[in-house]
Amino acid sequence: MTKRLDPNGGGSVIAGLFRNQIFIPFAALMLLAIFNLVADPSFFAITLNNNSAGYPVLSGQLITIIDNGSELAILAIGMTLVTASSRGQDISVGAAIAISGSVLLRVLCGTDTRPETMQAPIIVGFIVAAAASMAFGAFNGVLVAYFRIQPMVATLILFTAGRSIAAWINNNELPIVPGEEFKYFGGYIPGIPIPTPFIIAILCFILTWLMLKFTNIGLYSQSVGINEQTSRLNGLNPELIKLCTYVILGLCVAVTGLIKVSRLSTINYSVIAKDIEMDAILAVALGGNSLSGGKFNMAASILGAYVIQFLTTTLYKFDVQATALPAYKAVVVIALVVFSAPVVREKISRLAKKLRAPKTAENHA
Repeated sequence: MTKRLDPNGGGSVIAGLFRNQIFIPFAALMLLAIFNLVADPSFFAITLNNNSAGYPVLSGQLITIIDNGSELAILAIGMTLVTASSRGQDISVGAAIAISGSVLLRVLCGTDTRPETMQAPIIVGFIVAAAASMAFGAFNGVLVAYFRIQPMVATLILFTAGRSIAAWINNNELPIVPGEEFKYFGGYIPGIPIPTPFIIAILCFILTWLMLKFTNIGLYSQSVGINEQTSRLNGLNPELIKLCTYVILGLCVAVTGLIKVSRLSTINYSVIAKDIEMDAILAVALGGNSLSGGKFNMAASILGAYVIQFLTTTLYKFDVQATALPAYKAVVVIALVVFSAPVVREKISRLAKKLRAPKTAENHA
């Protein structure tokens, strides 16, 4: 039996590639990489230098991207699940990071803002901070799931009051954690040249993959986001599923808070994680996920987070002021919204069919 070759096989592969959800962040990454390669090839240089403690560490723009982008990637995990299940976004994660970090400092420093030694083990401080962060996540989840408040409106409460709560926890003081070991979480572990935040992010990715593979939280989140009433008829509890996704986001917030506070061993309540909620939402959108809920691709969201950091680092490289960054990111948002619009996608699909039509007719001839 002779196997016939499909003359449009190549076109089908290309069409499939374009339809793949991860194509959008991957294409954005390639565009940024090509731009930097042409503008300044030294952007990709990685060197091995000694840090202030005398340990050899890797440095360079790419290391900066995986270092700072890891915080956003961890947040994108929780934000993706929240978006999928509740068909909305949590805009309070920046304020929640401030609260989590403040709780962590309170446990480690006690009532003394300049203690000579830590008042509790780091793991205890993190567990308490994670519990507090997950409790605030549950608070948002209850408002959204049980009181039927729109996610952005429900989380606006914590967005507004969160940083004041964080300052109140430590009496508006700025405690400083003593010792070098606490700085490892936001810097480098002695003997390991890779930034610790990236290692923590990889662990989070593995745990997320295991969670999605061996539990039904991913499937249930998508089902509730697609059609809540149908999922209820199929025996699911939409309220509980939404609540769980907000609690998971709270845990992601606690991990991010640990990294951010560890970088300086202290906290600035008004500046820490400022506007990070917008970047987390943009990461989900850049991953090709619908902001109206339903089906999601976690890998695409994580890649989207690193693409955003790639863009940020590129802009800093070319001396763009920090105050101008939101304007550039707004352009990305506009492009994503336009490209994701059903009308635009339909026109692109029609154009692709027209371009393939002459080749099909030629092959038949």
